[in-house]
Amino acid sequence: MFEQMKMMGALAALMKDKDKLAARAAKLREEMDRLRVEGQAGGGAVRVVVTGRMKVVSVDVSGPLAAGMATDPATKALAAGLIAEGVNDALGKAQEKLALSVEREAAELGLPPEMVQGLSRMALGS
Repeated sequence: MFEQMKMMGALAALMKDKDKLAARAAKLREEMDRLRVEGQAGGGAVRVVVTGRMKVVSVDVSGPLAAGMATDPATKALAAGLIAEGVNDALGKAQEKLALSVEREAAELGLPPEMVQGLSRMALGS
């Protein structure tokens, strides 16, 4: 019960300083817009770069894999799987960075650890 009251107090303090909270949120969004994370698959045959806001910036397919896609249906299917794997790898890394950034910002705002962990889970969508 004491922990719940502590969390409610922390939330009330945040609501009193909505401008500070909005500024922190804007800072976090800007940071995530600038963040670039690379994922890869097939030993680097496919490289994918995403932002911290989960937007795909680029997909790079190695020359030999790209050449094989044009002539061989099996290679095309392999490439499609590798691209999906590379995107998922990059997105997973970006989600981890986002969660760490949310935790850092929440801790700096003085939120209790339980609330910080909840915010991290919300940032990851889990």
